[in-house]
Amino acid sequence: MNTFMMEYIIPIFYFIPILLAVAFLTLVERKVLGYMQLRKGPNIVGPIGIFQPLADGLKLFIKEPIRPSTSSKTLFLLTPMLALIISLMMWTPLPMPFLLSNINLGILFIMTLSSLAVYSILGSGWSSNSKYALIGAIRAVAQTISYEVTLGLILLCLILMTGGFSLTSFIITQNHLWLIIPTWPVAFMWFISTLAETNRAPFDLTEGESELVSGFNVEYAGGPFALFFLAEYANILFMNTLSTILFLGPYFDPWNPYLFTMNLMIKTMLMTFMFLWIRASFPRFRYDQLMHLIWKNFLPITIACTIYHISMPITWAGLPPMI
Repeated sequence: MNTFMMEYIIPIFYFIPILLAVAFLTLVERKVLGYMQLRKGPNIVGPIGIFQPLADGLKLFIKEPIRPSTSSKTLFLLTPMLALIISLMMWTPLPMPFLLSNINLGILFIMTLSSLAVYSILGSGWSSNSKYALIGAIRAVAQTISYEVTLGLILLCLILMTGGFSLTSFIITQNHLWLIIPTWPVAFMWFISTLAETNRAPFDLTEGESELVSGFNVEYAGGPFALFFLAEYANILFMNTLSTILFLGPYFDPWNPYLFTMNLMIKTMLMTFMFLWIRASFPRFRYDQLMHLIWKNFLPITIACTIYHISMPITWAGLPPMI
């Protein structure tokens, strides 16, 4: 019975709050964008529109799924499920405050799964047998791979500073000083790279409505589209939670896990609000500007930072705790 609970029951209770948070993040986004554009946002379904995510999800999952007759049937149906499964599996090594799976190389596990997410995007665009979906998928793959180079080098800098691949070591290291204070240029590049990694404005080039109709998911409708939608917003919450752990580590007290959880939640909410604020404020980049930003600006700086941290290791001790 204990083995059954560890393998099946506990993961379900671990992932259900994530899916609920993803659902209501869509409502928060529509409300925030509405008030930033001097309108109300959803306010009909339930008090102040609180049941709008449930209505949207119900509508999508009871809608008839449409599949192009010339598409690859198996791959067309598998890629949305693959996208959601990968986006949920990436949460397993995160301490919130307890780990679902105690992985010593948690950073490498996350980088590996985020790289695998590229295959779900490419597979969905190719299997749709549509030129717009294929162009959107190729854009997404090129964008994601480009920014993963920068993200990997930034993570290498942080690993050299903390001395471990486990996310718990990042939290313990930052009991004295947030890493964002000595590494604010790297943290700034990390934040911009996470925007591009999650295909958020102003880097939402994979869903350029004026150029590609909708992007890699143009042929999807109903339930499969909802799975892509959930995966995208789960990735947004995940990247903000990871950013909080890496740069704004909550103070960890083994005797008071609720303090850690509240600290982590508040900081993640603020990071997510920044995502929404940026979407309301900036126009979309051109694709050549996006590639120039990563390969000509971010990559040389992150390589220089990595070389510096390899030659000049930093130790953290003797500083007061920071909440």
